[in-house]
Amino acid sequence: MTGMEVGLRSLADSYQALLCDLWGVVHNGVSAFDEAAEALSRFREGGGRVLLISNAPRPSMTVAAQLATIGVAREAWDAILTSGDLTRDGLRRGRYGRIHHLGPARDKPLMEGLPPTVSEREAQSVLCTGLLDDARERPEDYAPLLRRLHARRLPMLCANPDKIVQRGESLIPCAGALADLYQAMGGAVVFFGKPHSGIYDRAMEILLRLGVSDKRRILAIGDGLQTDMLGASAYGLDRLFIGGGVAAASLPDLPTEEALRRIFGASHMTPPDFFMARLFWQPPPPRRPRPPTRPR
Repeated sequence: MTGMEVGLRSLADSYQALLCDLWGVVHNGVSAFDEAAEALSRFREGGGRVLLISNAPRPSMTVAAQLATIGVAREAWDAILTSGDLTRDGLRRGRYGRIHHLGPARDKPLMEGLPPTVSEREAQSVLCTGLLDDARERPEDYAPLLRRLHARRLPMLCANPDKIVQRGESLIPCAGALADLYQAMGGAVVFFGKPHSGIYDRAMEILLRLGVSDKRRILAIGDGLQTDMLGASAYGLDRLFIGGGVAAASLPDLPTEEALRRIFGASHMTPPDFFMARLFWQPPPPRRPRPPTRPR
């Protein structure tokens, strides 16, 4: 395990492609992290490929438009893959019957071109993309609704397995938290996205088209222990853990190797191959101490 002081530059020659998370690594849902976008752009300048992989419950085209809006340079990535892409494919292929949408209006692009959603009473399945008002509500607020759905034995289709995500300076609950509650009640949940293998299989198909086939030359980057790190580990990919995202509250700025081993051990995972508090190309030069001034 290598510490945060190395920067992505020192790792670039060892990898042909980056499988990079978005929220908490490249932006915080409101603003772009310029150093992270620069690091990805510099990696591509050296001939590497960058696939952005996100549990966003929206199509990749919609996420690309959002990245442009918040200032993530187009030069930072080759392709985007989202859990929303996999969800749409699952809805087209699956036999889920009439779908009721549980989630905010901003996720409506996920259902464009698909059969219209129906009311809770008419539903045969529930598509969960998140909380209706994730700035004010908490997953526990949905317990009565989830009990009604479970009483009818409706399967839940979770389009975003994340439990929390960074938005600005806040941590916001996601669809994965509702899915966890539903499972705890005994409800059946179908997950689309990280850490499940389907999204990594699709990522490998995309990288193969980009000329990358050796998993040993792919580095997965993310800030989520139970999504980015768990999924990449199970898929046999090297991992770069970004500690400044959703894990920041439980990590010191420069955690020791022992602390990382303890944190990952609690999640029954081996520690990451590399760690950075935030993604950057190379660390800034150390500041020279000012010489003491003589009193006049």
